[in-house]
Amino acid sequence: MRKASYWEAKPDDVVLCLLCPQYCNIKPGKVGVCRARKNVAGELVSLNYGEITSFALDPIEKKPLYHFCPGADILSVGTKGCNLSCGFCQNWHISQADTETHSITSKALAEVVANYGRKGESIGLSYTYSEPLIWFEFVLETARLVHEKGSKNVLVTNGHINENPLRELLPYIDAMNVDVKAFSPLFYAKVCSGKLEPVLRTARLAREAGCHIEITNLIIPGLNDAEDEVGKLVDWVAQTLGDTTPLHFSRYYPAYKFKQPPTPIATLRRAAEIAGEKLKYVYLGNVPGKEGADTVCYECGKTVIERTVFGVAEIHVRDAKCGYCGAPIHIIQT
Repeated sequence: MRKASYWEAKPDDVVLCLLCPQYCNIKPGKVGVCRARKNVAGELVSLNYGEITSFALDPIEKKPLYHFCPGADILSVGTKGCNLSCGFCQNWHISQADTETHSITSKALAEVVANYGRKGESIGLSYTYSEPLIWFEFVLETARLVHEKGSKNVLVTNGHINENPLRELLPYIDAMNVDVKAFSPLFYAKVCSGKLEPVLRTARLAREAGCHIEITNLIIPGLNDAEDEVGKLVDWVAQTLGDTTPLHFSRYYPAYKFKQPPTPIATLRRAAEIAGEKLKYVYLGNVPGKEGADTVCYECGKTVIERTVFGVAEIHVRDAKCGYCGAPIHIIQT
């Protein structure tokens, strides 16, 4: 256990957690919504500091990040717990797990990352699988060390964090995929037990800080697939983050508490059509084959990055320009 940051003491040894918008009032011996922060004798401690449940070398495209170092691999780690409770969570076995049991512990993660980097196997570290923002103390400390060693830090996150801790972390984060579950406060309240506005703020502040941003939206039939809602999400991305921001529409499959059939491919194709009217880069995920995975030049229509299921087959981009017509292609290359 490690003493947590972002909390304040209340009467009767209760603590108020200030890390995320849940604002948990935690009694002695109890944990917050995330199950990763516990009141021990009137002090808030992190139960998952240094605790790792998943560890793998992944293609950066798997995050998904399509415009950040395409074709590279990144060492990916995850812990337990989450500050949302989405009934459709695909990683529920770790995101909803008890954070005081069943984990693997790493004591020298930054050094492991550096070794992978020296071998040319990884560009850095991705905090993913479950929600990395509730791993705050460990991610902050590790991200600083990773940057000192010249490697990259990537967050794959639900974005449900308060502004002050986010601002402390952002200087060390190079890229972020933010999962916008739906463009509906009611959806967040009923389906995820969370709030939409802080998620949008996270993406906006990250973009303002110069962090590379991509957005993912898992489309679930009958819940967030209405065309007007898709249109509102697209408008927000275009107006707030910019029309060069990659937007990934991902296909829902039954998982955890949700049993309804997978999203029809036609629904995702229609969402991509709507987004393509205002955004330059729109992708599909969790679909058969590699439909919707390639990057196409918005000027000449040629494929400039051809992808495999998880990876890159060919890149026709030179100095961030289309290899065919010279139009700017908004990617960060290694």
